[in-house]
Amino acid sequence: MSRYDGRMGDPGSYRDRKSDSFGSGSTGYGRYSGGGTGSFDVGGGRSRPEFENSALSKQDLDGLPPFEKNFYIESPDVSSMTEPEVEDYRRRRQITVEGRDVPKPVKNFRDVGFPDYVMQEIVKAGFVEPTPIQSQGWPMALKGRDLIGIAETGSGKTLAYLLPAIVHINAQPILSPGDGPIVLVLAPTRELAVQIQQEATKFGSSSKIKNTCIYGGVPKGPQVRDLQKGVEIVIATPGRLIDMLESHVTNLRRVTYLVLDEADRMLDMGFEPQIRKIISQIRPDRQTLYWSATWPKEVEQLARQFLYNAYKVVIGSIDLKANHAIRQHVEIVSESQKYNKLVKLLEDIMDGSRILIFMDTKKGCDQITRQLRMDGWPALSIHGDKSQAERDWVLSEFRAGKSPIMTATDVAARGLDVKDVKFVINYDFPGSLEDYVHRIGRTGRAGAKGTAYTFFTAANARFAKELIAILEEAGQKVSPELAAMGRGAPPSASGHGSFRDRGRGFGGRSWN
Repeated sequence: MSRYDGRMGDPGSYRDRKSDSFGSGSTGYGRYSGGGTGSFDVGGGRSRPEFENSALSKQDLDGLPPFEKNFYIESPDVSSMTEPEVEDYRRRRQITVEGRDVPKPVKNFRDVGFPDYVMQEIVKAGFVEPTPIQSQGWPMALKGRDLIGIAETGSGKTLAYLLPAIVHINAQPILSPGDGPIVLVLAPTRELAVQIQQEATKFGSSSKIKNTCIYGGVPKGPQVRDLQKGVEIVIATPGRLIDMLESHVTNLRRVTYLVLDEADRMLDMGFEPQIRKIISQIRPDRQTLYWSATWPKEVEQLARQFLYNAYKVVIGSIDLKANHAIRQHVEIVSESQKYNKLVKLLEDIMDGSRILIFMDTKKGCDQITRQLRMDGWPALSIHGDKSQAERDWVLSEFRAGKSPIMTATDVAARGLDVKDVKFVINYDFPGSLEDYVHRIGRTGRAGAKGTAYTFFTAANARFAKELIAILEEAGQKVSPELAAMGRGAPPSASGHGSFRDRGRGFGGRSWN
């Protein structure tokens, strides 16, 4: 019995559509038993790794039923678009695509063909038009093919995979006792996992789709109970999910829709072995969606192993670049000047808006937060040594504006989605340009404007040249001091050309 009450609005059950149940360019299990090889890019020739094929016994694979995953019916308006019109639309929205038989992008929500229950949630959310990643990503995902999506933070990628996931779930047989999830979303951090769950709850409630969020740092009991009751969607960090699998609390036999969100961050955090272990437990004919903000070689290599005949969509350039909606200011300072510079900057910009300050270390985060509070600034901190309850409380205070200043280590650099973060301050420059881009990407989200301030010291000089390239690509001003450092000149720490001198202040602390 299927949950689904119509294929994109048309009557019928998943059993009626077995002829195309594996989507375009796919032939079910046969693609692993007979000469079918391939990779995500055109002309590729690599198959899934052997460990995936052997993770389930032949008997188990034979016992798994076929499933529906191609739900896309092109609307007449989309069909009528000529190739020059499609190319022009993609060029204007900075959409680049790769793969065989790539579907045309959709310009508005009604062209996607989402069922009424999904459209009602879109209308309720007040969205005006699809973002670029949604415009191209929705048709790709709904066709049932594997998908690589490369887009900057705040681009709308969560809904780019969640709404097709809801359609996918409603086309599958209902869960039986002992069944694991149908959709699995892997995320690198607890914060991102929780935010994904909030969207899954909001958009899945009309279909009565149940979900749970599995992450470490909290008691297992509630998570175990959710899994035992049965949920269609599991959003998980890799470590805690493996705990649940090894203790046989759940299984991944029913997973037919797998999402790896922020794959680059998961590799940065050393999750590759856990990812491999998890994927080895999932049927190989699943649909896999692979999301990343950057495209380093390590991410590409992982995608080649786990994806088959995939589409690839890139929004903007794969080259590292910052969101153009963010004003970036970089000041050369000495380490000893930082705190006084921070206080002067806060006096300039503090108007009650949310300010996110990044530090390199947990110790430094606590020290600066303590000093700010002693000096009368409403600051709280978040980092990996905090308990989950404390992290949740700090985030809630920050979101509500009760504590408009939050200091954080890189635990908050990715996945943290707080509306109306007006300013990001890099008190310490991060260890990579990728982390710089992701940190400042906490502002300027969903079409809003934002401003990022960065303290840059002599110890950071090796990043100067690449930082200048990021600033110039985004049309930002490069100070003479930074330009000189980029040319290899000895760094100056005089503090000339400070943020305060640029006349962008608001004139003091006004949150009271």
